[in-house]
Amino acid sequence: MAYASITKPSLQMNTKLYTGTGSSNALTGIGFQPDWVWLKERNGGGGHNTFDAVRGATKVIYTNASNAEATEAQALTSFDSDGFTLGTNTNVNESGINHAAWTWKANGQGSANTTGTINTTYTSANTTSGFSIIKYPGSGSNGTIGHGLGVAPSMVIIKDLSGTGDWLVGHDGLDATNPWHKYIYLNQGGAVADANTMFNDTAPTSTVINLGTHSMTNGSGKNYICYAFANVKGFSKFGKYGGNGNVDGTFVYTGFKPGFLAIKKTSDTGNWRQYDKLRLGFNPSNYNFQANTADQEETAVHVDLVSNGFKFRTSGGGENDGSFIYMAFAEEPIVANVTSKGVPATAR
Repeated sequence: MAYASITKPSLQMNTKLYTGTGSSNALTGIGFQPDWVWLKERNGGGGHNTFDAVRGATKVIYTNASNAEATEAQALTSFDSDGFTLGTNTNVNESGINHAAWTWKANGQGSANTTGTINTTYTSANTTSGFSIIKYPGSGSNGTIGHGLGVAPSMVIIKDLSGTGDWLVGHDGLDATNPWHKYIYLNQGGAVADANTMFNDTAPTSTVINLGTHSMTNGSGKNYICYAFANVKGFSKFGKYGGNGNVDGTFVYTGFKPGFLAIKKTSDTGNWRQYDKLRLGFNPSNYNFQANTADQEETAVHVDLVSNGFKFRTSGGGENDGSFIYMAFAEEPIVANVTSKGVPATAR
């Protein structure tokens, strides 16, 4: 039996549902001061708004768009000790509109990291949960940036803040032999592509992320934000699976009960799909968003989040027919504590 080092996953990553007020809205109950906040309207067509403590409150980028970073004074106005505060911006706080928030803990604004060949402006690393936020200037030459995690990330997401540019995703599951020659977009539904200029054909190490010369990851004179994730037993997993094309779908073992799940088809085109522990249908559950579109929540339910992984209940090509990558974070570990033997996670 594998034991989890994180006994309460909700103190590292958590989901909150809320209703917009149209006025200043202090949301609490997260359990920590979040450093990355991802917001989406559930019953409206507003975009996916993301904020982080490294760039600072009011600075927004959208996972469904290639727009440069924008300043929205009335969007997320502060990161608070147990949540965050929203202003009057209708994308994140329209009166009477239901929203979902996904939040992660890093290490505040962080500090400069000089481990790589490119000194980062800030690196905010949570070594417990395997998550870091890195802001860095592009050099235009092959280089490396320090991520501060102490173990190699299995997934990175990079966005050019200075101008229009797609969101780049690198992931260990993109190819069996050389996954870091490959990349995929977060803001599009396209298939996997090849380019040695994105990550210099080199996987991340325990200290650095490798960058090539492409303008979407390392253009001279540009500023970038990078979100880096490492596998943590019992808390997070970044892997791949093959769908079986049957209604009695593929089961994927994670070693915990997922509280947040995102998947992307890699064998063909297909939208990103994201699920969480709160936006429930009935088993099979649960509702999903598409990270690369502004579409409202989709209430067709095709996946079970169970005590040790997730299982599909559809033959659909967007989830269970072809090859896929995924990122998953725990609601509950299978066994949470080495000393006490913990409490086993339960399925719904």
